[in-house]
Amino acid sequence: MSEKNSTKEENIVKKTSKTASDLVNKSADTANDIVKSISGEGGLVGKAADASTDFVKNVSKTGNKVVGKSVDTASNVFKGASKKVFGKKKEKR
Repeated sequence: MSEKNSTKEENIVKKTSKTASDLVNKSADTANDIVKSISGEGGLVGKAADASTDFVKNVSKTGNKVVGKSVDTASNVFKGASKKVFGKKKEKR
């Protein structure tokens, strides 16, 4: 796999992870809005819904960061290994 293909795959994984995270966040917001429209904004149920939504969003955000860092690390390892294996050898004088 070339570095160009590796970068494309890296971007696909990161973009997919971000899209999934955005979907989770929007779904949590929608569910929270539905609960609040039924139970009311200021009540105990509304506050519990807010806390649950915040928790879900934070977990999703953390997961997205982990995927991004994992992709970056794997990409750097691949690039380093490629340079060592396929890089030009310096001539000794």
